[in-house]
Amino acid sequence: MGKKRVMVPAEKLDLSTVKYEHEVIKAPHLTGLMLKLFVRIIEAPVIGSLIISLLKKQNKIVEMLQNTVIPEAPMFKPEFPPQEAEPSVVIVDEEGKPEDRVESALKCLPHYDPASCWSGDSLPSFRYWKIRDYAYAYRSKLVTPSMVAEQIISVIEECNYHKPPTPLLVSFDAEEIRKQAAASTQRFEEGTVAASHAGNPLSILDGIFLAIKDDIDCYPHPSKGATTWMHEVRSVEKDAVCVSRLRSCGAIFIGKANMHELGMGTTGNNPNYGTTRNPHAPERYTGGSSSGPAALVASGLCSAALGTDGGGRFCPHSFIPLWCSGLENNLWADEHERSPPCLPILSSLENENSLGSLRLGKYTEWFNDVHSTDISNVCEDVLNLLSKSHGCETIEIVIPELHEMRTAHIVSIGSETVCFLNPDLKNGKGVKLTYDTRTSMALFRTFSASDYVAAQCLRRRIMHHHMEIFKKVDVIVTPTTGMTAPKIPPSALKDGETDMQVAGYLMRFIIAGNLLGLPAITVPVGYDKQGLPIGLQLIGRPWGEATILRLASAVEELCAKSVKKPASFYDVLKTK
Repeated sequence: MGKKRVMVPAEKLDLSTVKYEHEVIKAPHLTGLMLKLFVRIIEAPVIGSLIISLLKKQNKIVEMLQNTVIPEAPMFKPEFPPQEAEPSVVIVDEEGKPEDRVESALKCLPHYDPASCWSGDSLPSFRYWKIRDYAYAYRSKLVTPSMVAEQIISVIEECNYHKPPTPLLVSFDAEEIRKQAAASTQRFEEGTVAASHAGNPLSILDGIFLAIKDDIDCYPHPSKGATTWMHEVRSVEKDAVCVSRLRSCGAIFIGKANMHELGMGTTGNNPNYGTTRNPHAPERYTGGSSSGPAALVASGLCSAALGTDGGGRFCPHSFIPLWCSGLENNLWADEHERSPPCLPILSSLENENSLGSLRLGKYTEWFNDVHSTDISNVCEDVLNLLSKSHGCETIEIVIPELHEMRTAHIVSIGSETVCFLNPDLKNGKGVKLTYDTRTSMALFRTFSASDYVAAQCLRRRIMHHHMEIFKKVDVIVTPTTGMTAPKIPPSALKDGETDMQVAGYLMRFIIAGNLLGLPAITVPVGYDKQGLPIGLQLIGRPWGEATILRLASAVEELCAKSVKKPASFYDVLKTK
């Protein structure tokens, strides 16, 4: 062991001494036969432990967790100081009916002008149809939910015969979709007969087609987590709460969307059901783990989809509960810690005033640590546009101990994954996992109880650093990923792939949201020279969803003209 490292208390850290360290992950990139061989070696009792131990030492995990004195007490779930109320918002009734809450949200949006997209014969050549577009089309009798359903079913069935296949859904039942669409269509017809403008539709979401990621319960579909066996040990008897609320508003569910197995990967690679292709470039990954939901929305098949974020959600019974200590801690938070759920008012001049006062925090060295300068340049241009158009101020910040944050995240999420899967792994299900998942599990199983506690001590330090930053800025801005969509190696399709360097680039900027439970959103802002999408990430202070939604709306509007039609796009709202 090397010399013991002693960290100074977080509140005494001198930021002027912080030096940015480029992340270098030392691990082999393997696919195909070499990956299968590697997994067999690391799962072997003695040599496997030696190899994993070496990799942990090379990546400074051992030094961080076992040879460092961390003065902070552990933080087993995010704990926030009280936050000031956000300006220009509508507070949502937590106990209200879902359809009433949707109506409250609708009133916060800018005025909808149907002429901008339904101007007779001069429809735009390409448009991502939004929920309000579908709602207008249904209420104007331009199309019915059943007609749209047939378009979607046709595309999904056709995708199975693509060369290469483009598997968007893990579970799909055409008759179930038709049944839901017929019920919605009937509600609209009854509304017409009643001569009521609102009619009988349940809400603006009535007839809106949604996909649900395969780790969220959506009855009667099984929740497999894109494994081959999870549905055998865990049955689905009812909808997840989020799905139930959407269903009560009339949403139509097209099935369970593909994903990286158990959410334990960043690309969307899945040998079990096939790897979801990027609609902008079919030879590339979508990113993950919510690959299916992303591809379904990007290709135009759904206006929205539900995904999940590893470490960034709670663990009720209606999800596959792999990670339990991250974001949605409002379930456990004390009343004095919480802020009531609220929505930004985007339909008034108040929005402009609120934007002008926003301070955006940018850690330049981190911001620019990307695979291609196309990413940082495009994101920088958007910050300049926000300054010019809305008066937002960009302030230089320093975020200390980013390596510590990455280490705390992988140990937390890895330990919780092993805890959940252990009973099934001991019953022989482990060998049915994909090879890249087994690689991760081999690492996760080596984390000790003291490693986990040390990671939670680091979490408290990282939380302190971020709360200090939010005293100076309202939002932290970064690129969403450190690289655009990576290519899919042909050898990775059958047996999977492990590439920790790529994973490092894809995860570089998103860990704070997961580990600390901070709200974050990504907005498409442009493309690299290869035509691949680039996103800007906005990280808000605790409970600061309204602020980042307001800013995201402004960014989306500034970048609207640059949106390009994906190579694989389906206009399912055909009205002619």
